[in-house]
Amino acid sequence: MGHGSGGLRRLAHEVAKFGAVGALGTVVNFGVSNLLWHLTSLQAVRANVIATVVAIGVNYLGFRYFTYRDRDKSARTKELSLFLAFSAVGLVIENGILYAAIYGFGWESSLQRNIFKVVGIGLGTLFRFWSYRTWVFKALPAHEAVASAESFLEAQAAEADRPKPEARVS
Repeated sequence: MGHGSGGLRRLAHEVAKFGAVGALGTVVNFGVSNLLWHLTSLQAVRANVIATVVAIGVNYLGFRYFTYRDRDKSARTKELSLFLAFSAVGLVIENGILYAAIYGFGWESSLQRNIFKVVGIGLGTLFRFWSYRTWVFKALPAHEAVASAESFLEAQAAEADRPKPEARVS
């Protein structure tokens, strides 16, 4: 079955399942961060990183055993490694926004922290949805998905290391 309503229906179903798992992870993330913010003397971003890591664990279990349970499972170690690598990027997005709000703008009331946590989670979630469905939980055999993701990550690293055109000497 190619594209069309069947493909759209499958994508909508995937988005709904991704959203259900993500909603649970978000509740865990907010719960842990707010508990740590109110019950410990941990610095706000540090406490939020801990909460994000706990939510990443919950999300992996939900994605592997609910959202993407029908996908290839033969390369579980590589899958988990890629999941953690892309989750780490999401963690940096989420916590970078919180860090900028607190330390760049002085917005650190409980309400402001939670507002910027929502913004960070939203942007991180867009990145995670794209990267997980594109690289981690591929419908392709896992070894092809892993090779594709590794070449993508290597290309990004090579691009970062490559001198800019104006820096070259003729």
